[in-house]
Amino acid sequence: MRTYCALALLVWLLAPVGATAAPLGAALVSNAAAPDCAAPVSLAAPLDGPLQPMSRVEDLRIVLQSCRRPGAKEVLATRTFRADGENLFLAVDPETLATRLERATCWTCAPTTPEPQAQTRFMRAIEDFSSAPGKKLAAGATWLDNAGLTRGKGDGAFITGDLCPSRRPLDRAFLKSLERAGAATPIALSVTGLWLEEHPGDFLWLRREKAEGRLDIAFVNHSFHHPYRPGLADAHNFLLMPGVDMQKEILGVERLLIANGEVPSVFFRFPGLISDRALMAALRAAYLIPLGAESWLALTPVAPSGAIILVHPNGNEPFGLNIFEKLRRAGKLPAPFRPINQAP
Repeated sequence: MRTYCALALLVWLLAPVGATAAPLGAALVSNAAAPDCAAPVSLAAPLDGPLQPMSRVEDLRIVLQSCRRPGAKEVLATRTFRADGENLFLAVDPETLATRLERATCWTCAPTTPEPQAQTRFMRAIEDFSSAPGKKLAAGATWLDNAGLTRGKGDGAFITGDLCPSRRPLDRAFLKSLERAGAATPIALSVTGLWLEEHPGDFLWLRREKAEGRLDIAFVNHSFHHPYRPGLADAHNFLLMPGVDMQKEILGVERLLIANGEVPSVFFRFPGLISDRALMAALRAAYLIPLGAESWLALTPVAPSGAIILVHPNGNEPFGLNIFEKLRRAGKLPAPFRPINQAP
């Protein structure tokens, strides 16, 4: 209180004779730098430093809001949070599916629901692919295998790589081979929180490849822990194991990505491609599109046009990478490689 009174007295003493002193609060606000609402928002994270902790991103919440500002296209906010002293949100372009971070102070946002957004490409994709049945299972089965988006629209192929927890290093040679297809080769990488925490050097390498224009990486959520127990039936394995908190699995990965200067995509890939209706409902409530695969090359070594191709560049499945390279050399991979946002 004494500090406030002293500042108020100083303002009064320095004011020109005959002038009306403005309220102290107004003077302080007017001197504060207004945010540049046209500038892209990015949480600075060094490309050669330590991994930033997820605690940098506070109070990350799932929302659905319609956001507008003069001179800008309307976007949907699917997450709100606070980081580095700013209130931010994850913005989704409802037609292109592109994601970015925005400052809450620059936009006017109001709550919305899926119904008014039902005709947008984003909401149609969520509804369509969270209802996709996946592989046909035995009668009475309650779980789903490879449900979601498995084939994209149009020609070409959609290359995706899963980064499940692994003791082995990232297969950088495979990713460098993709770069021969041209600058900014698109690839969707499904990341787990544990892989990211255990491979900070590999993650920084990926960020540099993206920042320097060699790879166009979309980061897909692949759950934080990727639970798995060898020998356990699929119906009770992966995220179907007892005690899994689906919301924490989703938001933990997003917090780590955002804290380290990257932006999550609108896609989620289930570990093992295994899910059920309850998990699909949780994904729908989080406004994420389930991503499957038509060609898991280690299991299905063909890639028809439009296929979403799955490999594992985390060091755990070199067999699939070898098949990819053989198909590439034989000219049997559909071209061009396309960004995953174009698939739904």
